Amino acid sequence: MPPVIPGFEHHRVPVADGVSLHTAVGGSGPPVVLLHGFPQTHLMWRHVAADLAVDHTVICPDLRGYGASDKPAETDGSVYAKRTMAADIVALARELGHERFALAGHDRGALVAFRAGLDHPDTVTHLACLDVLPTLDMWEVMHGVTAAVGFHLYLMAQPPGLPERMIGAAPDDFFGHFLDIWTTDRAAVADDVRAAYLAACREAVPSIVADYRASAGIDVEHDRADRDAQSTLRMPVSVLQQDWGAALGFDAAGLWRTWAPDLRHTTVTCGHFMAEEAPDDIAKALRDLLAR
Repeated sequence: MPPVIPGFEHHRVPVADGVSLHTAVGGSGPPVVLLHGFPQTHLMWRHVAADLAVDHTVICPDLRGYGASDKPAETDGSVYAKRTMAADIVALARELGHERFALAGHDRGALVAFRAGLDHPDTVTHLACLDVLPTLDMWEVMHGVTAAVGFHLYLMAQPPGLPERMIGAAPDDFFGHFLDIWTTDRAAVADDVRAAYLAACREAVPSIVADYRASAGIDVEHDRADRDAQSTLRMPVSVLQQDWGAALGFDAAGLWRTWAPDLRHTTVTCGHFMAEEAPDDIAKALRDLLAR
């Protein structure tokens, strides 16, 4: 049996025409939605979710295109736009009986959470983003040879066909590469969890590529329109991330502050998969955010 979050129930929740999200739900109390990153599934939140479920209703979906959720074909850029994926999450919460909720996302899930905060400010009460920059800022800080760290961003930005074939030829090598290099504590992702991640990604190559391709196109357009309009996040925001700014030459907190006037920015010392490497610290940070 694949690993699960102990004590959580699993549901398939319809969120759009032809799209349902596989979702783990546990606990009771004020709702908190946790969105996973790449190359993972909702399972990445297993430790933090169990902690928060003591006094919150915790909702952990697989994003559209990932895990056991539906994977619609990429007919155009809007199918995997973060705007579309954010609307999925609002619909998911509403189907589960929650009109307003706190939202935390890691990596790709953080980009969905960021878009949800901008598009649905009356729905998202608190926002946490783990180890990302907003899409527009991310592309603007990638320069020269230091951008090699994000080679996968450029690969999956290519038109349909080539990236899917290349990644599909050796999916475990491709996705396993990031599980290896982005962690400082290999034991944090146990063998059965790693196997579950690789199996899920192996079956989702086209939709994962489509998600990234959207971030090189339509997502940039949406972010640029919001920046031009001086749109900001109205809710309390916490950002936790590694010190990529030191390596790539940007002020991460400064970039985030242009989007989030009520910001707490924290630089962490663990690896990218912080909810698995330092779950107690992440749970505390989320509780601190929810208390604001």
